[in-house]
Amino acid sequence: MEHTISGLLRKRSELAGDIEATQDRVRQLLIDLDSIDHTIRVFDPDIDLQDVRPKPMPPRQGAAQGEMTRIILSALRQHRRMTAPEIALHTMAARGMNTNDQRMRKTVTKRVMSILRHHRTRGVLKSEHGPEGLLVWSVA
Repeated sequence: MEHTISGLLRKRSELAGDIEATQDRVRQLLIDLDSIDHTIRVFDPDIDLQDVRPKPMPPRQGAAQGEMTRIILSALRQHRRMTAPEIALHTMAARGMNTNDQRMRKTVTKRVMSILRHHRTRGVLKSEHGPEGLLVWSVA
């Protein structure tokens, strides 16, 4: 039970630190926004900035640390042999990403290839030439 409490206290401390960092970031953003507002008013003192709507931020696609590796290794254990594009498609689906987005698929494939090469050098994965000149990956 002591380990559980220790782990929970560590997680609580981490979250509290995240909250403080986020509050600092919000404060700095408000200062920056105020500075821009003042600069705009230098050029147009009568402008109504309330009409300027916030630009929505694109959704974050970043993976948690180790998430992509876990998905990739799980896919290879389940399917035995896969190419990088197949793994990328599987990874996108597992993360709830739009698998029809060709640009995102290309980006994820590059990231998957990086992870695959990293784990091949560590002896976790192996690759061999398959059809169409693509490498076929499997667990070593």
